[in-house]
Amino acid sequence: MKYILTIDGMACGMCEAHINNTVRNEVKVKNVKSSYKKGTTTIIADELNEQKLVEAINKTGYKVLSIKKEA
Repeated sequence: MKYILTIDGMACGMCEAHINNTVRNEVKVKNVKSSYKKGTTTIIADELNEQKLVEAINKTGYKVLSIKKEA
């Protein structure tokens, strides 16, 4: 399953790395990639606890605006 998160607050490559590390620490993912230019994080995972992930990202100072699922 592919999840695309729209995230507010990313401004540079370090922000992308911070989000990616937070995602990897909170959920089991196959792949995660963030883009501060697009304001998105794309996650490939079998299963995702969206609430847990949103809470973890929001605690870092960024804000999850939306989550879109794709098969």
